[in-house]
Amino acid sequence: MISINNMIRSIFVTDRLAALLDQFPVTARIFNTSALCGINDLSRSDEVGYLHLIRQGRVAVYHGGQEMAQITEPSLLLYPLPIAHRFVTDPERGADFVCADLGFEGGASNPIVMSLPTFICLPLAMIGGAESMLNLLFTEAFAQNCGREAMLNRMVEIVLIQVLRHLMEAGGIQVGMLAGMSHPRLRMALVAMHEKPAHDWSLEELAKQAGMSRSVLANTFRERVGSTPGAYLQRWRVSLAQRELLLGRSLKWVATLVGYGSEAALSRAFKANCGVSPRHWLAERRARSSG
Repeated sequence: MISINNMIRSIFVTDRLAALLDQFPVTARIFNTSALCGINDLSRSDEVGYLHLIRQGRVAVYHGGQEMAQITEPSLLLYPLPIAHRFVTDPERGADFVCADLGFEGGASNPIVMSLPTFICLPLAMIGGAESMLNLLFTEAFAQNCGREAMLNRMVEIVLIQVLRHLMEAGGIQVGMLAGMSHPRLRMALVAMHEKPAHDWSLEELAKQAGMSRSVLANTFRERVGSTPGAYLQRWRVSLAQRELLLGRSLKWVATLVGYGSEAALSRAFKANCGVSPRHWLAERRARSSG
């Protein structure tokens, strides 16, 4: 059986996103396919985000009493992590919504989540190549077909990939990993680190991957990604380590997997990025999950 992540990758994902989605997949779960009328509040305390698709209707979007957007055309609202928000629509006509929870593996530590704004509002017409998928999604959402929910979940995941591609290709992210991935040369260095995190990448090797000089790579990387290549590689390795630790892998095994020669070396890198040791971080995450 072909997994949805492999299917998405083979159809929609460029090489810039392949390693990211392999290591940090995203899942969607539909929770509303209906008109929302009047005032509707959404909030939660976990690390699950939201994706809202508005087919038609006027919608005012509020965060903590502050108006953030006025929707007057079919649009997409993306919250990588939960932010309490309110929708205000006409109390009688309302607006047609398709709403889904988004689970980014790793939660707030997911590299994609870390590189996205906390709130994105896009007219659907701006998302290139998505029209046929969105038409099918809306048709399925407001019908009662067998397998409807499972199909909608997969389609929302694909729409999210299309949004990420749009943000990179349109320069919608100014600083961070996705901004670096939008650069025609810099992205080659990022892809190399993503695909071979355990390799001891030197600045010279990364510059060769990108077809740039060392100085140009270093300056461009800092300007577009917001850190040095070495700091980024460390953060990527720690993100991978967090994922493996949550899966129950031993610290020694994880250290070797992500390119550190010892548990102590991984612990130092982990503490530099997270402020706590791997064991402390894991205990906190487990306590939060069980609570």
